[in-house]
Amino acid sequence: MAKAKLLLLFSIYFLLLLLLLLGADARPPFACVGPTSSLPFCRTSLPIRARVRDLIGRLATSEKIRLLVNNAAAVPRLGIGGYEWWSEALHGVSNTGPGVHFGGPFPGATGFPQVISTAASFNATLWELIGRVVSDEARAMYNGGQAGLTYWSPNVNIFRDPRWGRGQETPGEDPSVAGKYAASYVRGLQQPYGGKSGYLRLKVAACCKHYTAYDLDNWKGIDRFHFNAKVSKQDLEDTFDVPFKSCVVEGKVASVMCSYNQVNGVPTCADPNLLRNTIRGEWGLNGYIVSDCDSVGVFYNTQHYTSTPEDAAAVAIKAGDRRHCSNKNQKMLNITTQHTFGPLVPGLDLDCGPFLAQYTQGALNQGKVNLADINNALANTLTVQMRLGMYDGDSSKQPFGSLGPRDVCTPAHKELALEAARQGIVLLKNAGRALPLSPARHRNVAVVGPNSDVTTTMIGNYAGVPCGYTSPLQGIGRYVGTNHQAGCTDVACSGTRQPIDAAVAAAARSDATVVIMGLDQSVEAEMVDRVGLLLPGRQQELVTKVAAASRGPTILVLMSGGPIDVSFAEHNPKIAAILWAGYPGQAGGMAIADVIFGAFNPGGKLPVTWYPQSFVDKVSMADMGMRSDPSRGYPGRSYRFYRGPVVYPYGHGLSYTKFSHSIAQAPAQLSVQLDGKRAASLNSTTWLNRAVRVTHTRCDGLTVPLHVDVTNEGDLDGAHTVMVYSVPPEGHLAPVRQLVAFEKVHVAAGGQARVVFGIDVCKDLSFADKYGIRRIPIGDHSLQVGDLSHSLSLRAATVLI
Repeated sequence: MAKAKLLLLFSIYFLLLLLLLLGADARPPFACVGPTSSLPFCRTSLPIRARVRDLIGRLATSEKIRLLVNNAAAVPRLGIGGYEWWSEALHGVSNTGPGVHFGGPFPGATGFPQVISTAASFNATLWELIGRVVSDEARAMYNGGQAGLTYWSPNVNIFRDPRWGRGQETPGEDPSVAGKYAASYVRGLQQPYGGKSGYLRLKVAACCKHYTAYDLDNWKGIDRFHFNAKVSKQDLEDTFDVPFKSCVVEGKVASVMCSYNQVNGVPTCADPNLLRNTIRGEWGLNGYIVSDCDSVGVFYNTQHYTSTPEDAAAVAIKAGDRRHCSNKNQKMLNITTQHTFGPLVPGLDLDCGPFLAQYTQGALNQGKVNLADINNALANTLTVQMRLGMYDGDSSKQPFGSLGPRDVCTPAHKELALEAARQGIVLLKNAGRALPLSPARHRNVAVVGPNSDVTTTMIGNYAGVPCGYTSPLQGIGRYVGTNHQAGCTDVACSGTRQPIDAAVAAAARSDATVVIMGLDQSVEAEMVDRVGLLLPGRQQELVTKVAAASRGPTILVLMSGGPIDVSFAEHNPKIAAILWAGYPGQAGGMAIADVIFGAFNPGGKLPVTWYPQSFVDKVSMADMGMRSDPSRGYPGRSYRFYRGPVVYPYGHGLSYTKFSHSIAQAPAQLSVQLDGKRAASLNSTTWLNRAVRVTHTRCDGLTVPLHVDVTNEGDLDGAHTVMVYSVPPEGHLAPVRQLVAFEKVHVAAGGQARVVFGIDVCKDLSFADKYGIRRIPIGDHSLQVGDLSHSLSLRAATVLI
């Protein structure tokens, strides 16, 4: 009998192991199976709004409160499972959040380049394609019970200051590029289908973070938990809020995350002007708002924004009801709540953290929040879950239910990771066309530097477990023989015992030298901001000595998220070429080697300005101003406003071939039609050099058709990003220069391609005045493409309505 039991247990164990190895669906249905499947909230034939209303009506108050936090509790009596909302997919499915678990049939997921590297491709098609692949793998892991369906990605904050440790997670410093990245990646992740407008079904739910003006983590004693970002209405409107608006309006994102910091004295997660008026009212978010993790607790415990924890819970849920704020903050809220949308418009819907689960009942008992507020918050989160199919019964019988382990780390996905890494590499310098190297002529290459044989460094932060790595040393080794010497024990490269001499000796006996330097997560990361922009420790010494000793050309490869002042290398004739690889992902080493040896012609462009060290010596990271202020010696920020010296400008990037542009078609003049009841008479010259409100303009169809021909004058095929900048008429507080359109195009050697743009006048040629009101400058604008400049005259004309 004992033997039979042992045999039965072994058989069961073997069957379970076999199912695990085959990748069988390990996830039990989340809800709506068995006795509860006939309840109205489970009926897929009913409108989602009706299903949500029915479910909320069946929940007890205590059950509702436990659904306000990221680790939402199960409701067994209604057949509803527990759910972890916190999953991450910044550039691949990541186990940074507790919702994702690798192992068993899912040992890893495709590790794409860090966002700043992908942004350098300036290829919106690639951005959406990466999102689609990540979505496939996320849904497959959900089906296998090892991930959620709600992903708190992407990070679309503006990379305002080069020292920010999390700048690597963003699409860079340009708000319109960040907005296009946001919408593209979100569309790729969510892949809406079926349903009715506003209630389209979702493959996974994305989340744009961190709203807003969040770009400082821990700098010289100032941290994100205490920081009050003092931001003008002007900068909020035409810089910091731009990518979030694009995310909601164009990307139709399912969620927005509010940040830790305060903006002008009010925590973002408690600000009705930001959450209720802007995200929900103006932009029309159809989804939920979630706090950054523990930020509700932060604005009570750390920022002391409210007097009691119950007040903090109420302020978060109601988005800043002034009755619950400490006296010092009531004046601000008297202003910001005057245009709220009433009790049916909630503020924060979901708390990443335990705070609302702990204190909402007390706030309810004290009359500081009511059940209607809680119900409205739940309506937003439950609607998203229903759009994801979580209340439709067995997920294996739903769309995407067949995705499993075989759909993760596929050859096609790994090839896309390699292609993304290649497209994100930026050629900064190539003196005398030193690159590409020839494997026939450079048979033995010294590979030097603390990042020369790294793996995890290549994926940056908020990464998961990649399918596998190819380090730079391995990648180069596939082309030629290598002499490897690290030269520094790590990126800090400090102290007197660094193995620099061994690296110098390796360079002296090799046909060429590749020096792979830069940063890693010990230098720039979440809660780790930099103080300076120079290479750490003795890295510059290593590069200089190796270059001096090298028998052949020296190629400097930089691995980093943020910019580095490498002026010494740019001006050193012994350093023939410089590449910026960012954090290139799991296939980064192969991509670097492919570029160095000419298997891939680089076409990346810098998504951030590379400032000299003198910039950070003079400018406080805590100063949020974008525009320059000569009266106090403030130089401004980003290529749009900064006019000081740079190491490399925004958009810089070379190729192994030569591209030229010609403007094939563009209007010389365009009429801007104004609402005649609001605009002044045009029978004078008063409109010249004026800026008219966008809200007074007929914007539909108001576009500038621009046709640009791109010619590849070299002998190598290559991809080129056509970048169109606008320079406004003088006399306005508009950006000095603004990228208004870009497109990636592949052109064969000796060939030509035409790129057609439609520049939206109201969106692309407008700016925010000091009150945050969008205006279009009337007068002569200049459209710039490469070295070309085309004059476009905007003239105002009234129309009676």
